[in-house]
Amino acid sequence: MNITQRVLSGIRATGRLHLGNYLGAVKGMLELSNSGKYETLYMVADAHTLTTPYNVEELRKNRREVIVDYLAAGLDPDKSILFQQSEIAEHFELAFYFSSVTTIAKMQHLPTFKDKVKQYPNHATLALLNYPTLMAADILIYKASLVPVGIDQEPHIEAAREIARRMNQDYGTDFPEPRRFATKGGYVPSLTGEGKMSKSVGGSFVNLTDDLESIRKKVRGVPTATTAGGVMSEGVKTLFTFLELLEPSTVSAFKKQFEEGSLKFVELKDKVAEAMYSELKPLQEKRKQLEANQAYVDRVIREGAEKAREIAQQTLREVKEKMGLA
Repeated sequence: MNITQRVLSGIRATGRLHLGNYLGAVKGMLELSNSGKYETLYMVADAHTLTTPYNVEELRKNRREVIVDYLAAGLDPDKSILFQQSEIAEHFELAFYFSSVTTIAKMQHLPTFKDKVKQYPNHATLALLNYPTLMAADILIYKASLVPVGIDQEPHIEAAREIARRMNQDYGTDFPEPRRFATKGGYVPSLTGEGKMSKSVGGSFVNLTDDLESIRKKVRGVPTATTAGGVMSEGVKTLFTFLELLEPSTVSAFKKQFEEGSLKFVELKDKVAEAMYSELKPLQEKRKQLEANQAYVDRVIREGAEKAREIAQQTLREVKEKMGLA
């Protein structure tokens, strides 16, 4: 196998994965893993969850559940390193070294920091301010050059590039300048008809574990116009987006009905719900098998941490040597 570049991606441990995570991120991760062109590391970003208010018991459960969801979706621990961020202490040590070449002003001006301070005005912590520094450490400790994340993360990737350049210039390290790239899937809309599918927005998401009846109920709640025809509402656009993602062969027939004014929205919604369930059913069956084999999940977590730690320790040794700490 000819490995050309290393890829790192991660999902925060804020809950079990939903359909937006799967279509927008995990399917692309799976494609990269199976391509044989990349060395892939997929992380549960559990420590990043601490930057905003959270429930301790839910985090304890969710950090494991994301690994199970990764496995249920088809990620193979023999092809990719699957690990929990907090298990690799080297991330946090490297983040501190990176903070010595990063200004407070730079961190304060990042749009995500400003947004989160508005969202959580009583939780503007140093951890939140340092989120991009830790993200840079997550990426660069593995010398990953490609990071498949959404466009909203581009300012953080740019911050990681700046840190890599500064470390290379000041200390002679050999960090790559990582770049964001899009994988198959991309933007997955919210069921509310506004924004993207998100755990933080009630009624916007479908869980990977939802049964057909639950999915149908959620999809039937998508706001649509009273009658078909004319300009599509955001909710109707959302339904067609899901058809494009999940069952593209049916799109033209439904669009024709919409344009003719004969479309029954409940039929469109039920078709979308059925397409969602068909996509998720194999994952749910695999998940049941995994839940019955907890020892296997434990081994995947343990071995993933060992593999990730081996790479991280080597990078940290190089950085400490260059910075005069070894």
